Amino acid sequence: MKRAVFIDRDGTINVERDYLYRAEEFEFIPGAAQAVRLLNEAGFLVIVVTNQSGVARGYYTEEDVHLLHRHISTLFEQAGSRVDAWFYCPHHPSGRGSYALPCRCRKPQPGMLLEAARRFDIDLESSIMIGDKLIDVEAGRAAGCRSILVRTGYGREEEIRLPAGIEVFDDLLAVAEQIAELYDDV
Repeated sequence: MKRAVFIDRDGTINVERDYLYRAEEFEFIPGAAQAVRLLNEAGFLVIVVTNQSGVARGYYTEEDVHLLHRHISTLFEQAGSRVDAWFYCPHHPSGRGSYALPCRCRKPQPGMLLEAARRFDIDLESSIMIGDKLIDVEAGRAAGCRSILVRTGYGREEEIRLPAGIEVFDDLLAVAEQIAELYDDV
């Protein structure tokens, strides 16, 4: 079985912007591309898991999400790193039409992580979830992963809400450096 690092997108990889879907508004958090490269080199699958309620609210389409993810993937490639898979939840309870439903994929539910584990033969107990919100931590814990909060995005405000024992780092690069150091034998 494989190990993975699941990473939230907005506020963890990129600068938090409400309902981001335009490529021209995307901006990496400093060190994010380097962090992903370190995780790649440490032998982890890197999988982005992101709630995208803007689809359910009618702010943008699923195609817009795919276009942005292709753009970000290109930027990662240019930096010598890669995301192995992108998972997103387009649902929200107050959304429109078929997107307004209770689902198992919207974090804090672990659905995206469980689906990725099924598809890619991932050992969740040896995997890690990293994000800037309590819901990211909760999704990781519900899936059986080690969960880590970063102080970027909403992380500084969310830190006070964390249950005891959850690790906190300043940013994705700080986490990746520790992980790479622990797994330097890979």
